[in-house]
Amino acid sequence: MHKRKLGGMLMLMAFLLSACSGLGLSNNSNTISFSKTADEAKAGGTVTYGYTSPFQGLFEPAFFEGDDDSNVLDFITEAMFTVEDDLTTVPNIASWQESEDHTVFTFSIKPGVRWHNGDELTVEDWKFALETIASPDYTGSRYYSVEMIKGVEDYHSGKAKEISGIKVIDPYRLRITVNAARVNTIDNLWPYPMNKKYYSGVAVKDMPESDQVRKNPIGIGPFEVTQIQPGQLVEMKRFDHYHRGKALLDAVVYKVVDPESLSPQFEEGMIDIGTVPRDNFAAIKDLDNIEVLQSPELSYEYIGFKFGHWDDETQQNVMDNPKFADKRLRKAMYYALDRQGIINKFSNGLGTLIETPVPSTSWAKIADTEINTYPYHPELAKSLLDEAGYVDVDGDGLREDPKGAKFIIHYDAMNGSKTSAPRTQAILQNWREVGLDVQLNGGSLKELNTFYEAVENDDPSVELFNGVWGLASDPDPSGLWRSSDLWNYSRWYSTRSEELIREGVGTKSYDKEHRKQVYYEWQKLINEEVPMIFFAERANITAVNHRLQGVRVNAISNIVEPQKWWIKDID
Repeated sequence: MHKRKLGGMLMLMAFLLSACSGLGLSNNSNTISFSKTADEAKAGGTVTYGYTSPFQGLFEPAFFEGDDDSNVLDFITEAMFTVEDDLTTVPNIASWQESEDHTVFTFSIKPGVRWHNGDELTVEDWKFALETIASPDYTGSRYYSVEMIKGVEDYHSGKAKEISGIKVIDPYRLRITVNAARVNTIDNLWPYPMNKKYYSGVAVKDMPESDQVRKNPIGIGPFEVTQIQPGQLVEMKRFDHYHRGKALLDAVVYKVVDPESLSPQFEEGMIDIGTVPRDNFAAIKDLDNIEVLQSPELSYEYIGFKFGHWDDETQQNVMDNPKFADKRLRKAMYYALDRQGIINKFSNGLGTLIETPVPSTSWAKIADTEINTYPYHPELAKSLLDEAGYVDVDGDGLREDPKGAKFIIHYDAMNGSKTSAPRTQAILQNWREVGLDVQLNGGSLKELNTFYEAVENDDPSVELFNGVWGLASDPDPSGLWRSSDLWNYSRWYSTRSEELIREGVGTKSYDKEHRKQVYYEWQKLINEEVPMIFFAERANITAVNHRLQGVRVNAISNIVEPQKWWIKDID
């Protein structure tokens, strides 16, 4: 699985892949976009976007899973709403009016917006997308973005043939009624339409493998697909009927590149723009023809403790693993890690330490001065372990548990880059230096799918694991931290945490200052309880050829308003 993209509306799991990097370079938490602009823009030319992993080819927002496909979708699709650089959701194609009780939303869409096949966009297309995701046969991961709509549960279970909370008023107006007032309804509501006529005759269960998704995808964005070489190449041309006006470029080529050839291809001008894996950063950053743009990403790396398991029958997390019950052990493991040293040595220094799961770019992020920062402090770690009763009984340099029994912790991580193995060994060595015997589970790093299955399915051998989460633009922790959240892979929750999460989206939180204080309190709780070790905030590193102008990157994407990109003549 990969991380969220496409306007920051999604929240998917992302494990530690070499194609991701970790840093955050903006000094102003409200300014997270970085631009590459120059002289007066001119039209014409083709740009090549390079990516270092084969794409799956799920070119429909309702079905894609990772950045590999999302990069293409950023050129060819567009949402009803958009997320600004400050992570607020604002109208785009659709504007809305909200009822006084915050349960009825009346949307009006811009007339004259055209699909790439010439059809006009209507609210029927948006309704069709909502129904697709709510379908009992839908196999994607977006159901959470429609579940708030009244009647969706009955539709999803097959009890109803229509969603009672969706009503078409006319071709340009749609009314949506939700089950309850939530301050972040707009942030969570699915914003991408699907061309209803184009998918006519295709069952929902067959859509992911259909030609409409795999071979001939269409959208309403500034570029349209002309050719696909599965897993390797997507060619796109300018869509002349784009509702914001013609793009400046004639065409865009999306090309998969071997990571080893990324730097030479940038140097030779074979690639104009692309995300740079951290393993390639040192080779690319000093190229004479390249500018590097760096922007915080809505994601973070963490090391999670397994507190229990997921109960399929009750659909609840169960905290039944006592191994990490003592908070002093968890804090000691935090203090024992030289996080910045590891980032410096294995990630070219590209990392910003974090202490909570709320991104630094969010208006809801609490100041570090108000919480513990868990700096590298091995002596404090040793003191906490002594206090908790984890002492070396037999003199072998490794601590036994409070009952005097041998104490081993199994650690899981994924193999994804040249530095994965030595980086993992450095982490294990940090813990060994304070007397903790933390061993790589099974003796080796795991392949992505094996690792994912073990963590998600609560394999009893998984006790401690290294992962990455991609986040949505709204700071609501729902989906990751509640007792009822399947994606809560640590299986930790508390009564107070649940109360604060509910209050954060309740009616009082329509007062943004109140909501901010709720999330401050929640972050203080998480920071004190240490249900996981927050390692570093991640970000995008984007390399751009000097000839390519108009590029702007932010926390959502490095493909922002590509219709404004243009090519400058360079002598």
